[in-house]
Amino acid sequence: MRNKSVSIVGSVGLPAKYGGWETLVSNLTCQLKSKFYLTVFCSGVKYKDQPSEYNGAQLKYINLNANGIQSIPYDIISIYKSLKFADTILILGVSGCIFLPFVKLFGKSKIIVNIDGLEWKRGKWGKFAKWFLKLSEGVAVKFADLVITDNKAIQQYVTDEYGVASELIAYGGDHANKECIKDDDKIQYAFLNDKYAFKVCRIEPENNLDIILEAFSFCNSLPVVIVGNWSNSDYGVELRRKYEKYQHIYMLDPIYNQKDIDVLRSNCFIYIHGHSAGGTNPSLVEAMFLGLPIISFDVSYNRETTHNQSMYFDSKQQLIDILEGLDKIDLKAVAQSMKCIADKEYTWPIIAEKYANVF
Repeated sequence: MRNKSVSIVGSVGLPAKYGGWETLVSNLTCQLKSKFYLTVFCSGVKYKDQPSEYNGAQLKYINLNANGIQSIPYDIISIYKSLKFADTILILGVSGCIFLPFVKLFGKSKIIVNIDGLEWKRGKWGKFAKWFLKLSEGVAVKFADLVITDNKAIQQYVTDEYGVASELIAYGGDHANKECIKDDDKIQYAFLNDKYAFKVCRIEPENNLDIILEAFSFCNSLPVVIVGNWSNSDYGVELRRKYEKYQHIYMLDPIYNQKDIDVLRSNCFIYIHGHSAGGTNPSLVEAMFLGLPIISFDVSYNRETTHNQSMYFDSKQQLIDILEGLDKIDLKAVAQSMKCIADKEYTWPIIAEKYANVF
């Protein structure tokens, strides 16, 4: 019996160097290449070199961006092309799902949609974009053969909002590596000589950088290092302008050398997770796998991911109180809890097997 043909749509592509979807696709192809004929659609705009194969998967290119407004035609074209050969189409995100009624009318492929978090709730979108994304989410849930949610809180939302049962499949974190600090690292990043808090994220309102930075501006005993795209929005530019005067606050531009990120993240004294939107956030799962003590923004998604065992804040004052009381908290126990949960639930062999079972 031949292996099923599976097409993966909606990521920037392979090799992975952009974000959570790409890391998911990279690990799925590594884990499942012997079980399925895999095809991954990639953004031709983002890859100067365009190999036809990677990780055992065939790569096909669409000359559009995978994000922003172009994600809609990018996904639709990828889905249309997939219908010609794929037994199963895995769609990551809902941007192109407005097209699904036509897909189900004329196509025979099994359609699986990972709806991600509640994208339409993100503060970065305007009214029309939010309306469109909510509409696309509804169409995705109604017309997909299977909906994947990555967090129990999102799973419950889909049940309550649409009356549809979804498959719960989270995200892996075991690709995150612990790196020792070397002398050259200390020269490049002086803060590595002492304890520091760390966060890596997109600089967007729903990641609550304003609350985090304001809290740390009052707590100068612990430096904080935040890596992100500060120059990409008025929000980021204004935050950098406001807080760059604080010598214990380090606002670093994106770091694309994974080893450098691993050094900074895996050696931090405390990890700050400020995300308030989405489901199981990749950066949170990665920090958990590294066995870091974590302070999370207090929303249901983060509590589900961490099993209510990290520290939580939802205001500047709460974060200040936690930071000022760190010497009274058993941080080693918090870190061990995070690592234990991640080892049991958030490794790629476990995640990939769950995807294989639904393909």
